[in-house]
Amino acid sequence: MESVLHLFQSGGLVMYPLLVLSLLTVAIGIERFYYFRNNRRYSKTILHGVYHAAMQQDWEAMGKLCKDFPSALSRILMSGMENDRSEADMKGAFTDSMTMEAIRFQRYLDYLSAIVTISPLLGLLGTVTGMIQTFRVLDDGAGSAGITGGVGEALVATATGLCVAIIAFCFYTYFSHQLDTLVSDSEKLCAQVLHAKKESWAEA
Repeated sequence: MESVLHLFQSGGLVMYPLLVLSLLTVAIGIERFYYFRNNRRYSKTILHGVYHAAMQQDWEAMGKLCKDFPSALSRILMSGMENDRSEADMKGAFTDSMTMEAIRFQRYLDYLSAIVTISPLLGLLGTVTGMIQTFRVLDDGAGSAGITGGVGEALVATATGLCVAIIAFCFYTYFSHQLDTLVSDSEKLCAQVLHAKKESWAEA
């Protein structure tokens, strides 16, 4: 524990904002993980159920599916089912609902993107301040201990900034992939329902 504290202190003042950014990254990662899990939990079940219900034009089964398996896909499906007066109304409802769900899923991802950019820059700032300290020590004619301290500050700050950026980038990439999957699943679901509805309208 003492060695960790010593490393933190040797990194200079930039370690404090980097600590804040690392805590923010972890907090966003945990919050988004549970949000994505809760809202994509039943995706496969809903897609499978909608496929079979659409084949049989069983609209009651679709409605029951939405109630039994609450998620982002079920909310998108329900919005279209509630506006099935015409193809245009249904498409509009699907589009609006998909947009709203995408906005909810994108929440805080911009912060992760910003942390990916800012953290290495803070690490670079620590590098610069550490090297400045080193050159001052050289100017003062101090021994090797002072020079080592300045170089250590530079290296610790840089390494910490890169670590924070890497973690934030991993979170950002994972959640972006999950969002892309949601959009793909939503488009597939909407296309299946619209196709079944067109056949229903044609038969009416």
